[in-house]
Amino acid sequence: MQDPLEKKVIAYHEAGHASVSWLLEHANPLVKVTIVPRGQALGAAWYLPEERQITTKTQMLDQMISLLGGRASEEVVFGEVSTGALNDLERVTKQAYAMVAYYGLNEKIGNLSYYDSTGQSEYGFNKPFSEKTAEQIDNEIHLMIEEAYAKAKSILTENREKLDQLAQILITREVIFREDVEAIFGKRPFDEEEKALSVEPTTAEESPTIE
Repeated sequence: MQDPLEKKVIAYHEAGHASVSWLLEHANPLVKVTIVPRGQALGAAWYLPEERQITTKTQMLDQMISLLGGRASEEVVFGEVSTGALNDLERVTKQAYAMVAYYGLNEKIGNLSYYDSTGQSEYGFNKPFSEKTAEQIDNEIHLMIEEAYAKAKSILTENREKLDQLAQILITREVIFREDVEAIFGKRPFDEEEKALSVEPTTAEESPTIE
């Protein structure tokens, strides 16, 4: 039987993701969230990704803020964080690294890309940049992630009452859908032209956020 406190933490973690993604224009909209254990994952979420051939810096930052919504929710509500954000942190770190080192989306590093599309290193050392540049890349990644995390916390603090309502539904029913989030937060103003969403998991991005 699941520990009641652990269930509450998981519910708030998933409600944090759902709340932040709902309130950010470029985050993937919620389809379904469950806190029923699925294998090793203690919860799972389905979000419908936008069809894009290219992605802007703003869009990527919104995605990062949304991914950090689970951990941010834990800190806002319980005053501490758990190990449940492992998958989120891995994805955010990889995305931030790609933005800085691959896509040239960082002002300090500039319009440079250290991505090797051939898969073969053309350099005589492990990294095609100096130790100083490596330190700058690390610093910029850290700064980018911490700013995204602060934004997620700010969003949830400003919408704490609605976060509580959503988490309570998850605790009671163990599942929420898009309609539940809309009933609490209202319609997303940037979804007016969005096509009707399917709730079939096969058409959405399945991303368990609690390991």
